Amino acid sequence: MDQWTKTIRDGYNAWIGETEFISFCVIPSLGSKGVSLLDRRTNREWLWQSGKPLGNQGYGSSFGEGDESGWDEMFPGINACQYPIGPWEGTVIPDHGEVWSLSWSDKITSEGLRCTVDGVEFPYTLEKQYSFTYPEILRIDYKLRNRSDASFPFLWAAHPLFNVREGMRLHVPQDLDQIMISYSEHQRLGVFEDRQAWPQVETSNGTIDLSFIESKQSNFAEKYYFVGKLTEGFAALSDPETGEMLTIKFPPDKVPYLAIWANYGGYGGYHHFAIEPATGILDDLSYAIRADKVMSVDAYGTYEWFLELQFG
Repeated sequence: MDQWTKTIRDGYNAWIGETEFISFCVIPSLGSKGVSLLDRRTNREWLWQSGKPLGNQGYGSSFGEGDESGWDEMFPGINACQYPIGPWEGTVIPDHGEVWSLSWSDKITSEGLRCTVDGVEFPYTLEKQYSFTYPEILRIDYKLRNRSDASFPFLWAAHPLFNVREGMRLHVPQDLDQIMISYSEHQRLGVFEDRQAWPQVETSNGTIDLSFIESKQSNFAEKYYFVGKLTEGFAALSDPETGEMLTIKFPPDKVPYLAIWANYGGYGGYHHFAIEPATGILDDLSYAIRADKVMSVDAYGTYEWFLELQFG
């Protein structure tokens, strides 16, 4: 049986959900942030901690001014930009979106923990329902409500920063063989919009296999998207030393894109890795709308999707 318990984490009210396999901790007042994802069988902590105090500087602040750790939601954009089309044309979307820096309401239901937030500059309500469908599976059901009379294109991406070590491996669907660059420290993979083969990439420093986690000393950091819409919705991290695996599954018809953030010391001196299912591409909502590679919720409509995290 799963169980949700209210507790205090670093001075913040928090919820811990537990099964015999998983312990997951959420702080609703910090963007409904996940701060711990523990495999209780091995005591492995999957979410990365920066060492900075938990918290952020409030709505509209830079993500880098906050704790930069754990699992945040990025919505309705990722990069700071102006909304490109009416009726919200020119409205500013903050860095990493609106919802990561807002306080969400929280409620225990018969299904699990429900967290909800309303938009600041845009008329939406975003809801997450956390539950355990099996002892080894954490499920997050998302529901987006558009409270306006206009269609609302949006860019959502999960932003779980995972604890990794050199030699771990990324697994993605076999038909993915090309990536498009959003950001590359020292331009190792190129510049914005450049394309590269996956997983073997030729660089000035030789061939790199992007499916293997590099060391912190490599001093690179990269954000890239797999080219094209997904036919299968999953990605996984495995640790060959321990045999452990964490798999993320999601519906490709609702979440058709997959991004990777790989930080090997190149940003902030940090060493972490993010698997980011997304509803649009290249972190820029204006770009995604112009390219028609973004999802939209109808006027007064709802848009629903889910993530499942399975411990192997």
